Amino acid sequence: MLSGKLNNVPESTHEAILFHLKTQGKMAVADLCRVLGITSMAVRRHLGALQQEGLVESEMVRKSRGRPTYQYRLSEKAKNLFPSGFQNLASDLLEMVYEEGGHKRVMEFLSHRNERAAERLKARMANKDLAHRVAEVAKIFSEDGYMTEWEKLPDGNFIIYQRNCALHDLANQYRQICVLEPRLIETLLGAKVTRQQYMLKNDPVCGYLVRPS
Repeated sequence: MLSGKLNNVPESTHEAILFHLKTQGKMAVADLCRVLGITSMAVRRHLGALQQEGLVESEMVRKSRGRPTYQYRLSEKAKNLFPSGFQNLASDLLEMVYEEGGHKRVMEFLSHRNERAAERLKARMANKDLAHRVAEVAKIFSEDGYMTEWEKLPDGNFIIYQRNCALHDLANQYRQICVLEPRLIETLLGAKVTRQQYMLKNDPVCGYLVRPS
């Protein structure tokens, strides 16, 4: 299993495959054999493992002649492994807000962002029962790189797990992000949400208990 972010110097065959798919967009087995210098059997073995991890997707490409071939590309999950300038941009913006008004101003700024996010996402909650809203919230956070899972508990409550924090370094500096996250989830779900586990307190995940109102 891969961990962390990929840099510009892949250290393993798995990372090399992800790196080339990132730079080329789509590649066939033959293309990967050429750039990696390994056999097609080895490439297929690595691709199979990456597909099991949910990092690589494939699609069949039919040609006018001959057998169809498969093209491989990164999944949305894999794209979160690569460095992004967005967190640096967010850090710069929050630093400017902090310089203007301290942590109080940061809280106001992020609260306004929460309100805008809730308004933008409320259509995805419409006409859904609580279980489907929980599933949709997990999907929303996964789309943002949080590797989110959920389950229904025997007592009728729900638990939402985030196995990756897309803003870990930023949240460590501005804890307002962590304060507001369960509030956003509450707004979207229309249910009581409490944090049970917290990565910044050395828990392996951030876990949120959802209780029907």
